[in-house]
Amino acid sequence: VGFVVSEIKSRIPAQGERVTKAEEFDKARRLAYKGDFSLVEKLYHPDCTHFEHRVGMELNFDMQSAVMSAYENITFGPYRVIYENTDFLCIHRYVRNSLTRKPAYWAMISGINYKDGKVIRHETTREDLDYDPSESQDWNWQDYE
Repeated sequence: VGFVVSEIKSRIPAQGERVTKAEEFDKARRLAYKGDFSLVEKLYHPDCTHFEHRVGMELNFDMQSAVMSAYENITFGPYRVIYENTDFLCIHRYVRNSLTRKPAYWAMISGINYKDGKVIRHETTREDLDYDPSESQDWNWQDYE
């Protein structure tokens, strides 16, 4: 289906091979939602903004980090690149939210703009799913925990 099982089947880059923007963004966000912001701090421009639909406002980097910290029971599943070049990345991801009694599932599409190789603008929209997107697929949530 074109999804990358990044945690299990990740590429180990040869010396000098560049990691794609999608791989870099996916890994940074996964770690950030677990409380490790080290890659996000390297990847994001200091003037980065993000429109957060959950709270209905524009967030700077510090505010965005605080929102991510509140969602530590989030599991990102596989991702699929919709479009990627040096200035822009559009990525689709599945997410499981275990904060609720019964897990909630989302499909998310993120648009990421780059300036000088760093994320300057990031916006994500999500769709609530009424099914577990891992069912009948060649991946499971445990691969991503």
